Amino acid sequence: MSLLLPDAGLLFWMLLAFGVVFFVLYKYGFPIITSMIDARKQYIDEALKGAKEANEKIANIERQCNGLVEEARLKQMEILREATAAREQIIKEAREKADAETAKIIAEAKCEIERQREDAMNAVREEAAKVAMAVAEKILRRELSSPQSQEEYIARLVDETRDELKAKEGK
Repeated sequence: MSLLLPDAGLLFWMLLAFGVVFFVLYKYGFPIITSMIDARKQYIDEALKGAKEANEKIANIERQCNGLVEEARLKQMEILREATAAREQIIKEAREKADAETAKIIAEAKCEIERQREDAMNAVREEAAKVAMAVAEKILRRELSSPQSQEEYIARLVDETRDELKAKEGK
């Protein structure tokens, strides 16, 4: 025999060993291997399905989050608008109150000035009247020292008073 050609007995025993190994593998090994492959395939399919669901949930949560962010932004803008309006209203009311208070203070100051002016005028009048009375008293004492001059002075005053009354009645 030659080195390149196998012997018939060797070939038979090799085929028989291969057949026994193939049968044992077919009967016991392949079902386990195929069941493991099927289980792995099922695990991968479930993982892909779970990943797809997780992606959908994430996308849904992201949409909700964007909606909440937009809603919060709108609420923030509304609150800022309301705060600005309230600030403007407070400033307006404060200005109006300050203007009214200023007008009140000015009116009171004018009244006080007028009252003080009246008081000063009355004081000046009183002082002038006292001075005039004192001067008149001194003049009358000197001029009316005699009874004849007193009668002449009284007659002159009566005439002047009568003339003044006639002039007032004529108007």
